[in-house]
Amino acid sequence: MLAKLLPRNENKVDRAIRVLLGIGLLAIAFVGPKTAWGYIGIVPLATGLLGSCPLYTLLGIGTCPLRK
Repeated sequence: MLAKLLPRNENKVDRAIRVLLGIGLLAIAFVGPKTAWGYIGIVPLATGLLGSCPLYTLLGIGTCPLRK
């Protein structure tokens, strides 16, 4: 059930970039200029940690290597 809802569609590099970007954006909300725009970092952080991007699923895109 969960595999259909959140299929793995991100490779390791994509996930790492998303996590770093999410942490960086969240830092804007807490450390930097403290604007609410930093909370948008929750989205790339969550998708990077889960390894699944809903937009990739809708568009049929995947950066994961194909399993044999």
